[in-house]
Amino acid sequence: MSSLIHPLSKLDAIETASLDQLRALQLERMRWSLAHAYHNVPFYRKTFNDMGIHPYDLRSLEDLAKFPFTVKNDLRDNYPFGMFAVPMRDIVRVHASSGTTGKPTVVGYTQTDIDHWAHVVARSIRAAGGHPGDIVHIAYGYGLFTGGLGAHYGAERLGCTVIPMSGGQTEKQVQLIRDFNPDIIMVTPSYMLNIADEMDRQGIDPRSINLRIGIFGAEPWTGTMRQELEQRLGIDAMDIYGLSEVMGPGVGMECVETKDGPTIWEDHFYPEIIDPNTGEVLPDGEYGELVFTSLTKEAFPIIRYRTRDLTRLLPGTARPMRRIDKITGRSDDMLIIRGVNVFPTQIEEIILKMAPLSPHYEIQVDRDGHLDTMLVRVELKPDATHLETDNQQAIGKELQHHIKSFIGISTQVEVKAPGSLARSEGKAKRVTDLRPK
Repeated sequence: MSSLIHPLSKLDAIETASLDQLRALQLERMRWSLAHAYHNVPFYRKTFNDMGIHPYDLRSLEDLAKFPFTVKNDLRDNYPFGMFAVPMRDIVRVHASSGTTGKPTVVGYTQTDIDHWAHVVARSIRAAGGHPGDIVHIAYGYGLFTGGLGAHYGAERLGCTVIPMSGGQTEKQVQLIRDFNPDIIMVTPSYMLNIADEMDRQGIDPRSINLRIGIFGAEPWTGTMRQELEQRLGIDAMDIYGLSEVMGPGVGMECVETKDGPTIWEDHFYPEIIDPNTGEVLPDGEYGELVFTSLTKEAFPIIRYRTRDLTRLLPGTARPMRRIDKITGRSDDMLIIRGVNVFPTQIEEIILKMAPLSPHYEIQVDRDGHLDTMLVRVELKPDATHLETDNQQAIGKELQHHIKSFIGISTQVEVKAPGSLARSEGKAKRVTDLRPK
């Protein structure tokens, strides 16, 4: 058995293709995807017709800019199955967002879609340094959220052994990591910190366990957070990108050779960067909002979907496909505090540069009369608890100073004891906005 070569041990041909070959494949698949959406989804037929555009008007990849955008409210307006392009008898799985701010967005998959999804996640794990035979501990949530099952099918497709732990039960997470010795963990970065804290509580040296790769996604995280995770756990911390509306995890993945931002698997997902205010397509290298068009999805084709993620497209390095830079935030997560644009990741970056402070923090925004206020609560690291109250206050004032200097707003800061802030078992909730709507 050991002499056999697993079919996904080697790179796909498209991962070493020329740019001309890649662009030709994208154009062929984009023509199919636009026609498929137009002929099978009433929403797309109407929006295309309203703009006087037809799929046959796509003669080059640049012509995609002539077609209308899709936004999350379009999916909610067509809840639950109005965006599906195939009959329900051909749908083998349905996923949905949490719907905490309205109706959930519902996505469907044919068996071919599931196969493609499993393949790009397997490709992603391999790009991160995973191999057939590795043990993969999955702590993304299972169920309607795409993270758990997306990672699960991809790891199995690569030929890995899967531990389908899901989220929560942090003590049990640590027990299984210690007892089962996984090589790879797939989880949100904020929850990985919780797992690391639990290891510390149990007196387990993270470097004594077998983990060598962490595949982290589902929320923005910074380069400083990568350093924290790698130094603390002795692993390669890798960024996987995806969102349910486009497919789920595996839309893009960092390559272990370079660790320079997720490579978008452009043979399945075509990226654009637009000015979030005007909708104008921006050249590669300029920052803006990330937009995706699916090239191979049957059940749920998505045309020019506005992700609200803010980043830029960069040339390929380890693969010919383009990369995205670290997500700086989401345009719908941006806080406007007294006229200043603030992203939680900016606060995180500043916190992580201060040695006594941990990555556990929360932001509370409120209004005092007509004036916006912001409060940052942040925990000390366990090895900094010896600091006296005066020193803790000085750390808080230093953080206030850095926020004022780098972001331009005044804020209150509370330095808290380790373990005093609520912990997330999935995506971290960093911001509470108490201002009147």
